[in-house]
Amino acid sequence: MSGAGSSIEQLLAAKEVVVVCGSGGVGKTTTAAALATVAAADLGGKVLVLTVDPARRLAAAMGLARLGNVETRVDPGAFADAGLEPRGELWAAMLDTKQSWDDLVRRHAPDAATRDAILANPLYRNVAGRFVQSHDYIAMERLYELHSSGAYDLIVVDTPPTRHALDFLEAPERMADFFSSRLLRWLLMPYRSRLVNAASRPFHQVADRVLGTVFLRDIAEFFMLFQAMYEGFVERAKAVERVLEDHRTTFVVVTTLESAPAHEARRFVEVLRSKRLHLGALVLNRVLPAELLDRASTEAARRLSASPETVAAAVLAGQPDLVDDPKLLARVLQELGESFLNFQVVAKREAEQRAELGVSAEVVATVPSLDTDIFDIAGLVRLGEQLRRS
Repeated sequence: MSGAGSSIEQLLAAKEVVVVCGSGGVGKTTTAAALATVAAADLGGKVLVLTVDPARRLAAAMGLARLGNVETRVDPGAFADAGLEPRGELWAAMLDTKQSWDDLVRRHAPDAATRDAILANPLYRNVAGRFVQSHDYIAMERLYELHSSGAYDLIVVDTPPTRHALDFLEAPERMADFFSSRLLRWLLMPYRSRLVNAASRPFHQVADRVLGTVFLRDIAEFFMLFQAMYEGFVERAKAVERVLEDHRTTFVVVTTLESAPAHEARRFVEVLRSKRLHLGALVLNRVLPAELLDRASTEAARRLSASPETVAAAVLAGQPDLVDDPKLLARVLQELGESFLNFQVVAKREAEQRAELGVSAEVVATVPSLDTDIFDIAGLVRLGEQLRRS
């Protein structure tokens, strides 16, 4: 089901950046790869999927031995093996947090001496990529870098799984705020000046006892060096915000209809609305088949559940040699009927969840549980077809 005149294909054709978000374990990474695969195969152009820590089978599905920070083209032979001749190129990359931070330092350091000092700092080498939402921040930084290069017609971003709705959207601003925070100013004050005022002296005395003078000095040096790049952080945070707000960027929220992921998806949708960001599609993954809500199917299941012996007798009347024990057949038919009705209860709950979630999206795509795992380009194309058919 989709909005009037809208489809996944039209959405991909109209945008330059598609940001795929959702909680962990809902098929977000595979959906991002499938969207990029369909765009490269059918729409043409140069398409990149930037993913975060994908399962190894996903790299294998795209015919790649491994994914890294540098973009790698998916061999057209992988499409040929699936019986396809793609109109465009599919590229893939995996976010390498440490490498991306190193590249950021090289790009934003005010001079070579500061750059070398940061990269050589022991604290930086140990904690780069692990502090103050750095994974979220660097994902947005990498997106901006790739989009600004103009090398790709479409970039599909698989965002980091978050515990809170769309933390990665606020990461650039929070990073900039951290480097101008009062806590950091207090921490650095003794190393900027030999004088420690009366208000900050108790804090430093406690910190010195707990952490040690050498460790405090290392921390101070680390953040003093990083503050030299503060202007770059602020400038880039604003630039990232402009990219996300641009009419050429859209968001795709992926979820299952289980309670916790659906609740998180609602939060995603609310945050996008509050920030006036474009919600292009809602992908409902592993949805039970619509046949479970069909009246005729329901009536058949009720007959199986309520009168299994009668149904079994009717079956055996046409095929008397079907089973040796008619009672056994009746029990099996009864189990089937009751199982159908139990699944129907879940399907009704899913229908209610779909109605609540799908209000704001241009496109609402539903994907059933697939019979097999996705292990090649053909599997990604099949998933893409499900998304386009909805």
